[in-house]
Amino acid sequence: MENTIKAKWNDIITHLKEESSITGPAIRTFIEPLQLFSFDDGVVTFEIDKETQGDCIDILKSKYNVHIKVAIEVITGEKVDIKYIYHTEAVPTYIKEETLTDKYPYLKSGHSFDTFVTSRSNSMAHAAAVAVAEAPTSQIYNPLFLYSDSGLGKTHLMHSIARHIIEHHAELNVLYTTSEDFTNQVIEAIRTNKKKGDTAATTNLRKKFRNVDVLLIDDIQFIIGKESTQIEFFNTFEALYQANKQIVISSDKPPRDMDQLDERYRSRFNSGLPVDIQPPDYETSMAILKNYQENETVKLEDKILSYIATNIRSNIRDLEGAYKKVIFLSKLTHQEITLTLAEEALKDIIKPDDSREITVDFIVQIVTDHFNLAEDAIISKRRQNSVVFPRQICMYLCKELTDLSTTDIGAKLGNRDHSTVIHGCTKIEEKLKVDNSLQNTIQVLKKKINP
Repeated sequence: MENTIKAKWNDIITHLKEESSITGPAIRTFIEPLQLFSFDDGVVTFEIDKETQGDCIDILKSKYNVHIKVAIEVITGEKVDIKYIYHTEAVPTYIKEETLTDKYPYLKSGHSFDTFVTSRSNSMAHAAAVAVAEAPTSQIYNPLFLYSDSGLGKTHLMHSIARHIIEHHAELNVLYTTSEDFTNQVIEAIRTNKKKGDTAATTNLRKKFRNVDVLLIDDIQFIIGKESTQIEFFNTFEALYQANKQIVISSDKPPRDMDQLDERYRSRFNSGLPVDIQPPDYETSMAILKNYQENETVKLEDKILSYIATNIRSNIRDLEGAYKKVIFLSKLTHQEITLTLAEEALKDIIKPDDSREITVDFIVQIVTDHFNLAEDAIISKRRQNSVVFPRQICMYLCKELTDLSTTDIGAKLGNRDHSTVIHGCTKIEEKLKVDNSLQNTIQVLKKKINP
């Protein structure tokens, strides 16, 4: 019921505006800012921010209580009683897991610092996340900007930060959202504004996202380039940043590689702490698999886990997907789980004995997919670093993994001169001597190209 009221709160407000005798200013002043705190035994408890709404409990009880109860019943079909408390009264000394997930439905079960497997590939990101979670008002890293390929633990860390702050700093207002959800809410606010002929929906949206102490937004790359959503987010970011509120952002790429990102916000994102997460090595993959199977009823032998960890290093989701596929084939065929069965289950993913023809086109496909680029970007004349760098990696991998000459490689990569290919390969070779992150990236790409 609590989630139902939250989901239909805008409809409840609309019903009050259209069907009750309460004036628009009174609704905006006393009712719209109410925050649902809990629902228990038929009693809805609303939380009031005394600093912004004032001492208004008596007014709500005497003038608007009946109207609110009727609106809730009409929209949700449930009769309720209503209780009001001020923000300081709403801080519990301890939050049980059941209450936690009810109040914060976005928190994924099992996503906490305790279940995050740390290694050399993610230790810096983990340490930064813990630092922010332990001291969310200290501004030690603001914003914290986590970036990596998909499936390497960004969301796990985001949820861990939120969970830790909620459990240990219950006085703080924490809000996590995905860029998709943020975009949908912006679109819905615009639609409602047009329908109602005012800007109340956008005002409510801004109150929701700007009256927080900690904002976590996942996969920011999907907002970049969507004009209305991008403007709304950046204005929200600026309001929170200037108010010294903690912001945590995740993305599939660092700020420097976001071509459509305004330079002001590139600078803002870089001014905090941008930190990456690399694909897991063998030891980490084994640890992740063993950690994963603790909650599984069917266990795999270490030699099977080792087979998966040795051959799949791309991301955590692929590791877990391989584990599930082995179990599925065993159940489907009613066979005992052996290494032979695991090899059969994963033959379309792991092909150690197959000789695959490695072509320039295939290398371009793997590299552009890894860097989230259009395939024609590599052969284009674009000079942005976000394209030049993957293009040079393509040149290097073509030289390493094919028998083609630099002249042939250049011809296939946009009719470029062989000297351009030599220069690109040299740049990558020099970086590989000092850049551990690039070393890991090349290893991952080679594994994808030739498992």
